Amino acid sequence: MGPVLAGVLQLLALIGALALCYIPLGNYMAKVYSSDRHWRVEKWIYKGIGANPDTEMRWPAYLRGVLAFSAVGVLFLYLLQRLQGVLPGSLGFSSIDPDQAFNTAASFVTNTNWQSYYGEQAMGHVVQTAGLAVQNFVSAAVGIAVAVALVRGFARSRTGELGNFWSDMVRGVTRILLPGAFVAAIVLVACGAIQNFSGIHEVGQFMGGSQQWNGGAVASQEAIKELGTNGGGYFNANSAHPFENPTPFTNLFEIFLLLVIPFALTRTFGVMVGSVKQGYAILATMATIWLGFTALMMWTEFAHHGPALQIAGGAYEGKEVRFGVGSSSIFAVATTLTSTGAVDSFHSSFTGLGGGITMLGMMLGEITPGGTGSGLYGILIMAIIAVFIAGLMVGRTPEYLGKKIGTREIKLAACYILITPALVLVFTAAAMALPTPGHSMTNSGAHGFSEILYAYTSASNNNGSAFAGLNADTQWFNSTLGLAMILGRFLPMIFVLALAGSLAEQKPVPVTAGTLRTEKPLFTGLLVGAILIITGLTYFPALALGPLAEGLAS
Repeated sequence: MGPVLAGVLQLLALIGALALCYIPLGNYMAKVYSSDRHWRVEKWIYKGIGANPDTEMRWPAYLRGVLAFSAVGVLFLYLLQRLQGVLPGSLGFSSIDPDQAFNTAASFVTNTNWQSYYGEQAMGHVVQTAGLAVQNFVSAAVGIAVAVALVRGFARSRTGELGNFWSDMVRGVTRILLPGAFVAAIVLVACGAIQNFSGIHEVGQFMGGSQQWNGGAVASQEAIKELGTNGGGYFNANSAHPFENPTPFTNLFEIFLLLVIPFALTRTFGVMVGSVKQGYAILATMATIWLGFTALMMWTEFAHHGPALQIAGGAYEGKEVRFGVGSSSIFAVATTLTSTGAVDSFHSSFTGLGGGITMLGMMLGEITPGGTGSGLYGILIMAIIAVFIAGLMVGRTPEYLGKKIGTREIKLAACYILITPALVLVFTAAAMALPTPGHSMTNSGAHGFSEILYAYTSASNNNGSAFAGLNADTQWFNSTLGLAMILGRFLPMIFVLALAGSLAEQKPVPVTAGTLRTEKPLFTGLLVGAILIITGLTYFPALALGPLAEGLAS
């Protein structure tokens, strides 16, 4: 079997598995967030944190819950890292430096999981399990909660109430993420991923010296890392490491994990707004862009430009031979079109155009299918922009799901779209203009610029993957990337929740003959075009200086 055919068959198997889970998982999540019953363990949690889960919140109160909970998470994780040297189970590792501790705390609380450290050489068992793994669960649950609040904004009328943040967040952990991660961890352990609390072991001689490995609760963290679209690896090699991702099957299984909730949330959206066809329209948009990017990535990596690639059968540099070019291409697209950031290959070693595809995937806003929750609310914002454009074309007041898109709504949607590109481009320009940050680049020219552009794109979009050529463990990058992660996570949430509150206050608009049918293929095409054109106009100059220049020169 040729490598191209193998890659195509893996893609088809992945699509089949996602299709099987789409309806039952989507319906289940809709039921989770629509139920008025609380599990006993959930009642204990509410009592412990002093929250009343039955109190409805307007958007300012919902936002305060999100920000307060996340701020406490940043502080707790920062202190845990700073105190690591005196904690049990530290494996002898010292406390984390202040700038790196801030970067890591911001990274995991914002669901980014950017890592400027070597996991197996810096973090002990307590920080990994009580700190990083816990944030993998709760940061993903916060994203889903905000998405559900926006969906309620469409579904409800004549009220500004969006549900209860504490109830939504806790249910996301107890009823969705914990059960899913438990099953996924068992599968990974059965396939060879490690799960223990062993210390550091010498495993033999390597290049004249001893080689050391430490164990850890790897399978359980790997499961939620993918299922919650987090991305932080237990080891520096991330999902290319055999302890995290032992076989080609586990590699495909991990891709499935990072895609299944974002895709299924479109079904949840359709059920909660009372029209599953609306969910299918959003799903079709996501799937069209995801499949297009995957096909383009596989073409660029199998293109065989030059004798070395012809002999190898593809661009093999930086890729695990266990997985091959096809599977690595699928993983790269999936991880950058979601907010996962996990990698089973190193994107800096992709072809010039292939590296550009990974960057463009993040620049789209990670909405096809996007992260857990963030992908759904991001693409719904783009849907509002699309119906606004359609309204301008036909001279009608734009409407979406029975809600008028007026001045307030379009301003909030526009602010959401503009904030992330502003962060990416301003921070990248500052890093290129100042003398010190440029010393962290491994390469010069277009590829060096791509390293910095990729870093701020990854941080501002809460992705977390790295181009693998930039020394980001400096005070400048730890501080600015941490700031970009926080602003890129919570500023958009402010606009999302304000928009949800505005929509929930409206009364439904009756459907007429002139209403744009947003469940039809015409709207799907319009939405795909709006996503690609708006992103292209925003980022094209920066892409032209980096990956496009490199790709055209090769």
